[in-house]
Amino acid sequence: MVATELLTELKSILPETQMEAGESEGHPLGNGGRLIVYPKSEEEIVNILKYANQSGKKISVIGGGTKRGFGGLTESADLLLSLANYKGIVEHTVGDMTITVKPGTPFQELQAYLAEHHQKISLDPAWPEYATIGGVIAANDSGPKRFGYGSARDIVIGMRVVYPNGTVIRTGGKVVKNVAGYDMNKLFIGSMGTLGVISEVSMKLRPLPKYESLILVSFEEGNLEEEIRSFVVRILDSMLEPTSLELLSPSLSERLTGQKRYTLAISFEDVESSVHYQEDFVKRIQPSKTKMTILQQKEAQSFWNQFYKIGPNGLQHTENKETQAALKIGVINLDVLKVIKESQLIQDSNNLLIEAHGGLGHGLCQVYLKGASEDILSAIQDLRDFVTQLGGYLVVKHLPLALRQKVDVWGEKPSYFFLLEGIKSRIDPNRILNHKRFVGGI
Repeated sequence: MVATELLTELKSILPETQMEAGESEGHPLGNGGRLIVYPKSEEEIVNILKYANQSGKKISVIGGGTKRGFGGLTESADLLLSLANYKGIVEHTVGDMTITVKPGTPFQELQAYLAEHHQKISLDPAWPEYATIGGVIAANDSGPKRFGYGSARDIVIGMRVVYPNGTVIRTGGKVVKNVAGYDMNKLFIGSMGTLGVISEVSMKLRPLPKYESLILVSFEEGNLEEEIRSFVVRILDSMLEPTSLELLSPSLSERLTGQKRYTLAISFEDVESSVHYQEDFVKRIQPSKTKMTILQQKEAQSFWNQFYKIGPNGLQHTENKETQAALKIGVINLDVLKVIKESQLIQDSNNLLIEAHGGLGHGLCQVYLKGASEDILSAIQDLRDFVTQLGGYLVVKHLPLALRQKVDVWGEKPSYFFLLEGIKSRIDPNRILNHKRFVGGI
């Protein structure tokens, strides 16, 4: 059905000013819609989903658009439900350190508001000025400070979710001490919008740190794996409380620091005396033949602001000769060393630029590739084979649609896939929401 016919049918649900035709030509990342709808209330979301469910229309959901290249095997659904205009703060209880917001609220905008109250959300996603809180939670996005912050599953205390049939459910609550029954929040976090549309999310907050610093330790050539491992183990076994323990590949380090060396980024957030005490401890155990740089406050914040923009952004994607890809890899924490080293070897043996980083405290790696399409597909397969041997997994977080149709974004179906499929069939039997966006084509 063409956009004009859809628009006619939806006029009774939405004002015409809240609808527009989708891309005249297919978007290279796919996940578009023939008609874009911009609800401004939960009731409008309910009515849109009811209409789609009853008439058999497929819906793609989008927030800021930064994750448009993450999953999905179709170019355009019938409707692209944009939450860009469904934003704002519903409730902020400063004393209880909790906040409830609408999903289209840009992450950085929310952090700026909370900073006025000396509070923040303890997440650090990529492209925070564009990414929305709903998209961050739906994709379970996190950054290098996950080591100290945890993930979205650790901070979300409640949600309102609209099911595909229009039913609105509430999970959790608006208070931190809410322990009754199964934690339904975890069902929707990371589900890529395939089970329902988040209409509200409640989160616990943390105070803004009084002081922040970042230690960059760069390693010279040598027995790097053993030297870095030994140094990191001493940190992990100590009383230090870093918020990040992130290893940068030489190519990424060169871009961020000017030093083409394996570099460890260790960040601290606390009162100033505690931060300096921890810095002194790291200085005392600093390995020989390493270079240490300490960035304080604004310098550290500036580094991270640059860091969060290193990967591809689905919102700013344009057709060019170089293909871009982003991978998320999960392994046992110290095996991050092997993954970063392997990514560098693959870069050296292929005509690619590969920039990688990984958390030696939590085992998650992010790998960014630029180059020819076939070289990127080959590198993804090589890395997946390598990671599988380590007992880990690889997920493709960004890739043009044409290439996503050639490579399995999520890898092999997990042993518990029947549970995921059962939940999807129960909640969305007509498969209208973000069709084929999640594991196993769910």
